[in-house]
Parts: sequence; C-alpha cells; structure tokens
Amino acid sequence: MNKKKVAIVSNSLGKGGAERFAALLTFMLEESGFEVHSIVVNNVVDYSYTGTLFNLEKESLGSFSFLKKLKKGILLRRYLTKNNIEIVIDSRTRNVLLRELITRLIYQNTKIYYVVHSYNFKNYFPSSVFWSKIMYKNTEALICVSKAIEEKINQLYKFKNTITIYNPFFIAEEELKKETLETQKVILFFGRFDEKVKNFTLMLEAFSNSQIFLKGYELHLLGSGNDLDFITQKLESLDLNNYVKTFPFKQNPFDEVRKAKFTILTSHYEGFPLSIIESLALGTPVVAVDCNSGPREIIQNEFNGLLVENNNIKALSKAIKRFADDNELYHFCKKNASESVKHLSLKNISEQWKNLLANQK
Repeated sequence: MNKKKVAIVSNSLGKGGAERFAALLTFMLEESGFEVHSIVVNNVVDYSYTGTLFNLEKESLGSFSFLKKLKKGILLRRYLTKNNIEIVIDSRTRNVLLRELITRLIYQNTKIYYVVHSYNFKNYFPSSVFWSKIMYKNTEALICVSKAIEEKINQLYKFKNTITIYNPFFIAEEELKKETLETQKVILFFGRFDEKVKNFTLMLEAFSNSQIFLKGYELHLLGSGNDLDFITQKLESLDLNNYVKTFPFKQNPFDEVRKAKFTILTSHYEGFPLSIIESLALGTPVVAVDCNSGPREIIQNEFNGLLVENNNIKALSKAIKRFADDNELYHFCKKNASESVKHLSLKNISEQWKNLLANQK
C-alpha cells in the first residue's frame, strides 16, 4: 500500500520550541504510516528527526538576498512536485503577507495544514482581518497548540476549520524509568535566551527578591540565543553573578531537569511550552507565570506546580520561596508531576495527528 506523502515545512530544526515540535512531528507521522519529508528554510539542524530532509538554505547558497528567496521558492515548488507531496504541514512563522500569498501558490495541488505555535499573532496573521481570511482561505485546518489560541482565532476571524492538538513530549521510556537523581538546590530554566519572549528581567528580579540563594540555591540558565549579553549585564546589575550560572544549549537536558529542585518559566507569551511538559514528565515540578498561552492548560496550581500572576515580581518570588521552604507542598507536586502529563505522550498526540490526516482523500 502506498504511503501518503507529507512535507513538514519549518524555519529550521534547531533551538526553538516550534522547531523542536517540527522534529517531533516527523517521528509521530512516520510511526503513523506516512512518508515524511522535512523542508527547512534555514540551515540549522540540531534536533533529531526521521524521514527525508531538504535544506533550502544549503540548496540556494551563493545567491544574493532577493535571488536567494526567489530560488528557495522555486526549489520548494520543484521538490513538492517531484516527490508527489500530497499534504503540507506549515510550521513556520508567517509574518510577511506578500511572501505568504506567493507560498500559497507554491503549495497548490496539496492539502495545506497550518500550525499556530504562539499567542503572539503578529507571527502568524496580517494585521488586517480581511487579508488573514484570504491567506488562510481553503486550508484544510489551522492547528492550534493550545485551546486559548484556538479560542482567540475563532473570536477574531470566525474560522470554522480550527482544531487544538497539544505539543507532545518525546522522552525515551528508559529515560523516564531512570532512578531518581538526588535533587540539588537548583532552579532551572531551559530554552531560548530571548528577553522579548522569555522575560528574564522578571525571572532574575524575582529570584533576587526571593533571597533563597542565601540558603544555598542557584539559578541555572541552560540554552542559547541573542540575549546572553543582556542576561550577563542584568546579573551584574543585580549582583547575582555568584548565584546564577549560564550553560550552553543541550538537545536533551534530561539529567539537568531531573536533578533540579524545580524548573521556571516567566514568559510574556507562549504557545504550549515543551519545557513545562518535559519537566513534569521527568518528575520535576514547575513554577510558571500564567501567561497566554499554555501554562494554565498544563499546570494545576499546588498539584503539579505553582501558577502565578504574570509580571508580578512579588507573587513570583513568593512562589519560588514556597517551593524552597514548604517540603510538604513541594513533594506533593513532585509526586503528581509525571502522571499529570501522561495524556501528552508522543503516542497519544500521534493518534490525534493520524486521525486528522489519514481521513484525507
């Protein structure tokens, strides 16, 4: 029986949550019986993937900026045609209207699914409702990674073809079954060093305000991004250099997560953050702000973590202190952590994708 051919188009397969999702989706779809092609716009490949990879950046090396973009479009069209791609899942940011209208022409004769990864709609929709409706006209579905995103889309655009499918975690069974590591006095952030999204100002000021470093706690920041210098300067100004350490990006920071007392998320906005799901799956509770969107759909306050009002330094520093000082609450949340995200396993989420795509004729 011929397998249905699916192309996942993403900005890259490196560093960010949307890119990690695109890599995970290759495994989900292959497991579900599809022939999987990954098409990346930029030459960054850090995450493991399966199937065939087509790197538009590599294939268009040497061209000038405008010509390179044009060449990428031609190469993408040729690839889709040559490989008889039936379904395109577009996981990119889509913030240039003209480019996206041209991309729709490139995708012609395929079933198109668009993924919306973030509550920051500027990355996915034109400012005009009219052009948004044109851009997403006749697509099979808009796949939202949280219910909050789907509700906002329906409120703004009245689309009838939205569906929520949460991001999964993909952690090998042997990793999940590893012996519990001795918990260290470490609070861990892992993700992109991007102040505009992750709000390190709030995180560092709340950590400073909590004073738990006087009890031997450290904050570890694990990742990469353009704002490492900003973070370094912030540590200097808050006199936190002795208590906060930065570490380079790591594809699977599972041991670091398992050893941490808890992980932390302070974003201005999100989609459905993989870092929270992975942390809980590994048995490590989370302190997160109630940003749009994701955390409130994952964290049950005082059950598997602490959910606090966003942009509130006092509330966040109190939550940090609670997990450091209240052993009963902390161990209760730790005990519930992994069970609370079992519904987000790769197997369960794969089934939802299979049901969505397999019925296409």
